Amino acid sequence: MTTYTDKGPKPELGKFLHFDHITFWVGNAKQAASYYRTRMGFQDLAYKGLETGSREVCCHAVRQNKIVFVFASPLLPGNEVMGRHLVTHGDGVKDVAFSVEDLDGIMKMAKQRGAKIIKDIWEEEDEGGKVRYAQVQTYGDTTHTFIERGNYSGLFLPGFKKPIAARDVILDKLPDPELQFIDHIVGNQPDLEMENVASWYEKHLMFHRFWSVDDSQIHTQYSSLRSIVMTNYEETIKMPINEPASGKRKSQIQEYVDYYGGAGVQHIALNTNNIISSIIKLKERGVEFLKVPETYYDQLRERLKNSPVKIIEDLNIIQDLKILVDFDDNGYLLQIFTKNMQDRPTVFLEVIQRHNHSGFGAGNFKALFEAIELDQSARGNL
Repeated sequence: MTTYTDKGPKPELGKFLHFDHITFWVGNAKQAASYYRTRMGFQDLAYKGLETGSREVCCHAVRQNKIVFVFASPLLPGNEVMGRHLVTHGDGVKDVAFSVEDLDGIMKMAKQRGAKIIKDIWEEEDEGGKVRYAQVQTYGDTTHTFIERGNYSGLFLPGFKKPIAARDVILDKLPDPELQFIDHIVGNQPDLEMENVASWYEKHLMFHRFWSVDDSQIHTQYSSLRSIVMTNYEETIKMPINEPASGKRKSQIQEYVDYYGGAGVQHIALNTNNIISSIIKLKERGVEFLKVPETYYDQLRERLKNSPVKIIEDLNIIQDLKILVDFDDNGYLLQIFTKNMQDRPTVFLEVIQRHNHSGFGAGNFKALFEAIELDQSARGNL
């Protein structure tokens, strides 16, 4: 495992602030939004569709604290762009949007450095004010939209209105999992593409390497992976980039690439202040999580005996909920992974809590892989 300290030169132009929102392209946005509200605890935020004057695409935006997901679906049979994307990839993440300052500076830099511009700077406005956007291509068919909100005071973004549906009475009966913000977003690549993608973030966005592991550190009996985490200068946006490494069987990274049809977003990590409370509540809402073997906790207790770090949470509860623990001499993190959020074995979610630990669970990758391999085996894909 490598932790990098060299941020490189501070960009003279533009500033990346944080994740703004994530846009999923799905077959049925209304149902997908309902699923994430009911299961994951999101609330209706905003809507764009026929009733608001959007004739080609409908969008349902949902929010939980600082996390915003937008589910978009085509309205007309002839939407070939979205249609091809859905046939190829299934339901998945199309766009990861960043809030930025000085959009002109960021785009000037991106153009000078050769980024593929999907759509140059444009503006949209409504009664809440004006928002400026631009969009670039990243790995696979995934894009990044840069959003400069300025003094915009509207509900979400121009063109979005209050949800038209009545409030779902079921939601009032379910416990709030209190997920707070997007911690990181992981992109899976075909074998030997990770380095190219990491270099893309370095060159075009002036991100730097934050953390990495290779297949000598992360492997099971069957499969392995390599990973580089890219981040902006202020280190407020973390984008791990994974690729499979050769093993006896097909790795979960390769399974993703096969079923997604190439590179794309594999999982989204959502940060919480109290993972035990969050997971108990998410399980009450019917969310399914990967199960790690009991032996993991026997080994964890042995390893913790020699650590200066003391876990303040009850290890028996952590074991009962199948939460993973990773630690070094300074702190620890707690994490758990959902099962796939759709039929294809592609996108899933992570819930994470950090205690003075900025890593990504390298000590848990083996246990996580073994848990995923059990599900892979059941799917006939190991």
